[in-house]
Amino acid sequence: MNRRTCHFSGHVQGVGFRYTAQGIAEHYNVSGYVRNMSDGRVELVVEGADDEMDRFLGAVRERMDEFVRKVDTQMSPGTGQFKDFSIRY
Repeated sequence: MNRRTCHFSGHVQGVGFRYTAQGIAEHYNVSGYVRNMSDGRVELVVEGADDEMDRFLGAVRERMDEFVRKVDTQMSPGTGQFKDFSIRY
């Protein structure tokens, strides 16, 4: 299991990004969270097998592509700290 921390930039707040990501996550074996950041970006932290995360993040990008200008991604070992995928406020 690995972790990816993604920061989405663009017009990503106020467009249903968090709810869309949470809904998509229900179809994949991933856990983590998504939240709005005070600087206008959206942070998405996901853990799971690399292929599951690839498919999940691909689906998020496909659905939200018109709002995303840039995605910065960091990879690290998974911690297993998440039980599900949730929205953080």
